[in-house]
Amino acid sequence: MYKSYFGFTEAPFSIAPDPRYLYMSLRHQEALAHLLYGVNGGGGFVLLTGEIGAGKTTVCRCFLEQIPQSCDVAYIFNPKLTVAELLSTICVEFGIAYPPDNTSIKVFIDCINQYLLEAHAKGRHTVLVIDEAQNLSAEVLEQMRLLTNLETNERKLLQIILLGQPELADILEKPELRQLAQRIVARYHLGPLTKPEVAAYVQHRLDVSGAQRPLFPASVMGQLFRLSGGVPRVINVLCDRALLGTYVQGKDKINRATLKQAAREVLHQPKHRNRNLLRTLSIGLIFLAISLLGLVAYQQMQREPKTPSVETAIAKTNANVKSKIQTPLSFPEHTLQDTLEWPADTPLSNSKTMAFTTLFKSWGIEYQAGDACQNAETFGLHCYSTRGGLDELRQLNRPAVMQLHDAAGQEFYGILTALDENHASFIIGNQTRAIPLKKLAAQWSGFYTILWKMPANTAVKIHSGDSGPTVEWISKQLSKFRGDMTQTIINPVFDDAMINQIKQFQLSQGLIPDGILGPQTLMRLSGVADHAAPTLLREQGKK
Repeated sequence: MYKSYFGFTEAPFSIAPDPRYLYMSLRHQEALAHLLYGVNGGGGFVLLTGEIGAGKTTVCRCFLEQIPQSCDVAYIFNPKLTVAELLSTICVEFGIAYPPDNTSIKVFIDCINQYLLEAHAKGRHTVLVIDEAQNLSAEVLEQMRLLTNLETNERKLLQIILLGQPELADILEKPELRQLAQRIVARYHLGPLTKPEVAAYVQHRLDVSGAQRPLFPASVMGQLFRLSGGVPRVINVLCDRALLGTYVQGKDKINRATLKQAAREVLHQPKHRNRNLLRTLSIGLIFLAISLLGLVAYQQMQREPKTPSVETAIAKTNANVKSKIQTPLSFPEHTLQDTLEWPADTPLSNSKTMAFTTLFKSWGIEYQAGDACQNAETFGLHCYSTRGGLDELRQLNRPAVMQLHDAAGQEFYGILTALDENHASFIIGNQTRAIPLKKLAAQWSGFYTILWKMPANTAVKIHSGDSGPTVEWISKQLSKFRGDMTQTIINPVFDDAMINQIKQFQLSQGLIPDGILGPQTLMRLSGVADHAAPTLLREQGKK
């Protein structure tokens, strides 16, 4: 309705996965690189996950446009099938002949295996893409793994790319699917766009559609980011409705009121506000009752003499800083802070020293005043200080000293002890604080310092052709990562084969697959199967 009014050649915010409209944010570039690297690798599985509307399918369409001419591709977008139905669909998509009315799984597999052998003999590479793969049953996933068993000395004959929502990664962590998980040569999680990326995304789509003038002022971009959460599909729906509203009003630009009205129309809004208010009041009364009961119990406990066992438990709790870090706090809503502030009863000048003292204690060592990295080296630890993001810290899984500032601009330091998708917990001075990530963004400079450890007599610089203790350690860590400790390589050499393994490891960790053993790669290798080092996140499955 509004195309001619705004001068568009086509609708700029269609939700169809058109690769021309793909805005290549850093995350989308990395996702595409993972797919391309995986398909050019030695076969197996490639995993791309992301929230609904994050752009997984669009990235995949872009990937299919760049796939080598030597590849034969089948794309399955409705995987709610039985094993026999999926095998039949694969045969249809690749044009594999099979007996009419066949229902035998063995016959399907024999036909597919014969096709793969013939394709390999012709120099063809066979790729199977399964979208919405979180809908695959464990039985079907196991059959997919068995299909990848056919291989030559150099590579597997079938490459399978799984696209799915975040729960797909959880499904693949189930014990019965561990063999499949070990065959994933590249994995990436596509997150939402950042606030600056939302503005660039909108402008990119407007440019492709032929817009000749600015339609979304910078003043509405913050509001668009908050309303959409940075999810591309939601951005498209909001922008489309906002353009329609602007057209109806006869205006030339989108304003905040129109965008807000668009959100009311296309996003879910609670219909029963009184019911929500009643629920909120009920929860508040429950918390009040619990607090009163807790106060009565505490006063009663104060009147009674403490037994030695209670006193011992309290002493251990107060002294054990390391266990506080290794078992992150939960984040009940009523304990969250809107801001992180340095304790008023503690000198701000002690901020950095106190933070590093706590960090060193988590490693079981004592911090001496002075340069933290030099201190760490005397205990055989490595120190890494850089500017980065929370995704890096999640992957590194180590407590970190972070440079923060309060509302007045005063700089102070805290130690990050726990992190989930929405909240972070800190030790600030001698106090513990939790804060939503959306609030943390306003206070963190991006600078952090962590400690990590490699075995004695190992070096952090390795060159092609090297051997010795460091290369042996790298080989063992890669074997642990693959879950294959049955084959021990004697006197391993840092050669092309090991570099290829490192690239696969880097991809699995969200790093650039350059095969270079930089600090990030070495830190993550050191964390493989290391249960002694302090961790940032509770291990999965532990309560």
